[in-house]
Amino acid sequence: MPIKIPDKLPARNILEGENVFVMDETRAVHQDIRPLKIVIFNLMPLKITTEAQIMRVLSNTPLQVEVDLLMTRSHAPKTTPREHLVNFYKTFEEVESNKYDGMIITGAPVEHLEFDEVTYWDELKEIMEWSRRNVTSTLHICWGAQAGLYYHYGIPKYHLGDKLFGVYKHQVEDRKEPLMRGFDDEFSAPHSRFTGVRRKDIDKVSELKVLAESDEAGIHIVISPDKRLIFVTGHPEYDPFTLRDEYYRDLEKGDDVAMPENYFPDNDTSSDPVVNWRSHASLLFTNWLNYYVYQETPYNFEEIH
Repeated sequence: MPIKIPDKLPARNILEGENVFVMDETRAVHQDIRPLKIVIFNLMPLKITTEAQIMRVLSNTPLQVEVDLLMTRSHAPKTTPREHLVNFYKTFEEVESNKYDGMIITGAPVEHLEFDEVTYWDELKEIMEWSRRNVTSTLHICWGAQAGLYYHYGIPKYHLGDKLFGVYKHQVEDRKEPLMRGFDDEFSAPHSRFTGVRRKDIDKVSELKVLAESDEAGIHIVISPDKRLIFVTGHPEYDPFTLRDEYYRDLEKGDDVAMPENYFPDNDTSSDPVVNWRSHASLLFTNWLNYYVYQETPYNFEEIH
C-alpha cells in the first residue's frame, strides 16, 4: 500500500525493511487522487511499536492512505520519548476541525480501572462523540472496543478473573457482512486482557450485530448497523513476538501470569511461535478500509456528518 507517513517516523524504516510500500510526501502530492485520511488514537504505552503494527496491517491495499497520530492531552505517556510525541503526535484540539475517512482507537492497559476512573476518560468520550460527526467509520480495538461499547451503548465490561492471554480460534457468524468477506469459517486471533463483554448484553441491543465469536475468548467482532462503529475485542494487529515480550515483561515484574495459550509450539518458550493470525488480520483491516471507509466516505469531507 502507498501509505504516507512522516519521513523520520520509526515505523517507516521498519515497514520499508519489510518491503511495505511507504510513500514520501513529494510522490504523494503528484498522484491525482485524494488519499484516505485515517487518524489513529494511540492509547498503548509502547506507541512506537503500536504505530508499526497498525500501519503494517493497513498496508495491504492499493488505496493511498495518509495517517495522523493522536495522543491524549490529559495523560502524559511515560514509555514513549517526549521528542517522539512532539514530532509526530497531535492533540484533539489540533484535529478537532478536521474530517477523517477512518479512525482507529487502540487498546490501553487500564482494564483494572472502571471507565470513569481512567484519567483521560472524559477526553475519550469527547473524541468518541466527535467521531460520530466527523469520521466515516471508527475501528475500536481491545480496551478501546470495550470503552466504545460502553460509551455508545451502555454495555458493561466484566473482570475475567484470570488473564485471557494467547491465540484463540474464532467462528464467523455472519458471512454476508463485507467485513468478514474472504474469512475462513474458523480463524485465529491474539487476545491479551483481564476484562471482556458478554453476549447477553450485546444481544439486548438491537442496533448491534456479532460477526465473530470464540468458544474460549468470547465475543470478538461487533458492528453497528450503519457500519460506522466496529468493535474488535482482540489484538489482530499484534506482531509474532508481542505476546512473548509481554509474557517475559510480566514475569520480570513478578506478576503471576500464565504462559500465553496456543502460542509457543508444545508450550516450549525457547521455540518461536507459529503465526496463524496474520492473513486474517490483514484481511480485516483491508475489508474495513475498502468497504466501510473508501466505499462509504464522500469525496468532499464536508459531507461527512
